Amino acid sequence: MRETTEPMPGVLVKPLPRHADSRGWLTELFRHDELPPDFRPAMAYLSVTRPGIARGPHEHTGQTDGFAFIAGAYELYLWENRPGRPGAFLTLAVGEANPVLVLVPPGVVHAYRNVGAEDAFVLNFPDTLYAGWGKAEPVDEIRHESDPDSPFKLP
Repeated sequence: MRETTEPMPGVLVKPLPRHADSRGWLTELFRHDELPPDFRPAMAYLSVTRPGIARGPHEHTGQTDGFAFIAGAYELYLWENRPGRPGAFLTLAVGEANPVLVLVPPGVVHAYRNVGAEDAFVLNFPDTLYAGWGKAEPVDEIRHESDPDSPFKLP
């Protein structure tokens, strides 16, 4: 894999401006009129990651994740793993200092690590229900973190 600073096809990184006043702040996480027409979230969840902890790497075969990194300090890692595309590896600093929405399409391996000193929060708006309707289907996830021979290693 070659390291890159260029976005991967189908990966959207959208800044999330913070609108602050004397009461606090507000950030729009997404709007349908600013998303690709084929991305429609099916559910939402909030995840807390402890300092120094990583989640992933894993990928999906049909699901697109819509991560909103707005609090804490994360490194986000993306590996191109779709057939017919040259392998590339991208690292992004995301979170409170760089609040962004990142759409990760199927076949892009992804992981993130809390690189701050406090708990960090990420919201996810995947376009597929976890474990399908009624949680009665297989989970769309290929996990690489437990495979010692995986080419997808965190730096």
